[in-house]
Amino acid sequence: MSFSEYQLLSVLAQEMNMRKAAERLFVSQPALSQRLQTIEKEWGTKLFLRSQKGLSLTPAGEAVVRLANEMLAKEEKIKESIQAMEHEVYGTLKIACATIVGQNWLPKVLKKFVQTYPHAKISLITGWSSEILRSLYDGQAHIGIIRGTPDWKGVKKHLFKDMLYLVDTEMVRLEQVLETDRPFIQFKSDSNYYQEIQDWWFRHFQTAPKNTIVVDQIETCKQMVFNGIGYAILPAITLHDKDENIFKIPLFDEHNHYLERDTWLCGYESSFQLKQVQAFTGIVQEHIREKH
Repeated sequence: MSFSEYQLLSVLAQEMNMRKAAERLFVSQPALSQRLQTIEKEWGTKLFLRSQKGLSLTPAGEAVVRLANEMLAKEEKIKESIQAMEHEVYGTLKIACATIVGQNWLPKVLKKFVQTYPHAKISLITGWSSEILRSLYDGQAHIGIIRGTPDWKGVKKHLFKDMLYLVDTEMVRLEQVLETDRPFIQFKSDSNYYQEIQDWWFRHFQTAPKNTIVVDQIETCKQMVFNGIGYAILPAITLHDKDENIFKIPLFDEHNHYLERDTWLCGYESSFQLKQVQAFTGIVQEHIREKH
């Protein structure tokens, strides 16, 4: 039966009078009578008995009216839930995030998000920025947090810049790189980031590092540097004030500006219409304002 038929039976059972029920349902009495006959035909039995005093329910009618009232109560509950969703943030927020941001910046943002919107769920995947773009193209993520200068035609919001430093336990000046035999420790990354470092290096030193170690993760690279094995170029996002016994030498470009790395929030316009994405964007903006 349709919900209108459930409503019809419920009103009839409440009024036990065809005229009064017809008035409440805004239909004529003959039309109501005809609809009741159709419902009874579908059930294959009488649901109401008619008399001069009005209507009375048959045992079958009592069972069907009970069902009708249960269905109407469920419908009302669902309507209330839907109305609540208009004011609350529900659904899953699907984020694809550059690993370095996922490890160092995103956790604090997500903590605020889940505290503010406890009904929302989070799906998070991390990887290189090129993999994040693929996740957006494939629809696996609503939004992507990408490092560098992403080739993205959709919505692109700038989040922050962070400086690049030459980090070491011994050297305090860039020129000492030419004197040391300790290795330059590099971590695997997207080609544009790797190329940016290579370009800076040759522009500044006009020669390759004497000795190089390549590791697969930036965190491995950082720990090797912190343990005095060699030196590395690391973004500020991975370095913290509590990191002691470490020298951080800022890098400059050919225009004598700080060498920096950009981080962007990207996604399709349709994704930014989703309530959970709008809520996340608001938390991100609030977090950035607090940082400044």
